[in-house]
Amino acid sequence: MRAVLLMMWLLHWLPLPVLGRLGAGVGSILFSLIRKRRHITLTNLRLCLPHLSEAERVRIARQHFQMYARSVLERGILWWASEPRLKRLIQVEPAVPLDVIQQEPTILMCPHFVCLDVAGVAVMLESSLCSIYTEQRNKVFDLALRRGRSRFRPVKLFSRADGVKPIIRAMHEGLPYFMLPDMDFGAKNAEFVPFFGVPAATLTALPRLAASTGAKVVPVIATMLPDYRGWKVTFHPPWENYPGADITAATRQMNAFIEQEILKAPAEYFWAHKRFKTRPEGEASLY
Repeated sequence: MRAVLLMMWLLHWLPLPVLGRLGAGVGSILFSLIRKRRHITLTNLRLCLPHLSEAERVRIARQHFQMYARSVLERGILWWASEPRLKRLIQVEPAVPLDVIQQEPTILMCPHFVCLDVAGVAVMLESSLCSIYTEQRNKVFDLALRRGRSRFRPVKLFSRADGVKPIIRAMHEGLPYFMLPDMDFGAKNAEFVPFFGVPAATLTALPRLAASTGAKVVPVIATMLPDYRGWKVTFHPPWENYPGADITAATRQMNAFIEQEILKAPAEYFWAHKRFKTRPEGEASLY
């Protein structure tokens, strides 16, 4: 792992167009070699984008592997590049919502697009934050990841096992909560809510936390700019009157928003994750 991190550090000095093309090449190779993840990706695309031809879905799947590999290599830039370089490469639209963050508890809802770490960096260039963190098995990589995610400002990272109370305390201390709510963590604290028309075990944590704290929910989407020019981080307007009285409807609103954003950049969503791993009782595995 130390050798891998040294390689990432060396590569981060390359111009982004060179590093990006290298990552895309690695992704193409991985698409051919990693049959299991290719199968998961194509299964998700068949379920979520049935209107496309199989050839179109294969094209998107290959692009997804390319962009995912790019995001891994380009993470070295996020971890070690200078602040001026990052600000040149990260296009923020319209701006980090510091006015919202400073006025009231805020949840930055960031779906799993491949370069979501760029969104975290865009925030940390302007503000501290708190988030859930999964400890990595490799201690060397875990330390590098923690340092990379807290290099500009202090960041509070909590384990999922810590529960919600430390998050609420941090939010009341003025830290926005950087939340990634769109993965399948099982049936606990989740409801089966449609995702592209397919029942998906979806955490209800976003609307429940917004309801209990009175927090504003600000969606954040990170995507790649064309021609290897960098990344775009879009902060959408806060959702009004969210979550309302119906938690299930509020969870569906979240999924519908993510669907809408995926269709804008379909290759950049994290399709290699088993989004439909948990099934309603009696249903067979989709994978």
